[in-house]
Amino acid sequence: MTHASFVFADRDVDEAVDALRRGDMPTMRQWPEREARVIAESGSATSSTHVSERVMIEQLTIRTTEQGLLEVTDRIRDVVRRGDLEEGLCTIFIQHTSASLVIQENAASAARRDLENWMNRLVEEGDELYTHTAEGPDDMPAHIKSALTNTSLNAPVLEGDLALGTWQGIFLWEHRYDGRSRSIVVHLEE
Repeated sequence: MTHASFVFADRDVDEAVDALRRGDMPTMRQWPEREARVIAESGSATSSTHVSERVMIEQLTIRTTEQGLLEVTDRIRDVVRRGDLEEGLCTIFIQHTSASLVIQENAASAARRDLENWMNRLVEEGDELYTHTAEGPDDMPAHIKSALTNTSLNAPVLEGDLALGTWQGIFLWEHRYDGRSRSIVVHLEE
């Protein structure tokens, strides 16, 4: 059995995380290649190999107009293309607690409507258990829907594109009634 651990020789990732926390992240920031040391252990033998790794982070602002599923696949694909990444991993993260992300059917709009209707039936407004009601009747249900779905997704990048299935798309799921400005962070790593 082989165990691998990665030790990065620079602090680019820490700098990116700090910038995101401060809220002063530029629209796009791409770091040059960095060296990482990979240590593989197999039994008592240990070997070390150097690999190059590129990281890119971009923050997207998406305006929603109503509650429901909004496909954002093309916006994410544009980031992947700008990243000029042949193979790697794309992580998508939404910076909100009343909206979420899902990978879902993108060909039939009936599938999206069915999901939206099912979720609205599962998490109804006006439940007597809700005490967080100051922001409107749709706010607490929006938090619950977000908790039941995803705030981040991962998709492999192969041959310079997202490795999604034929009928798969990436959707921002707005759980509030009114349109809002939503922030999505896209992280690409080679």
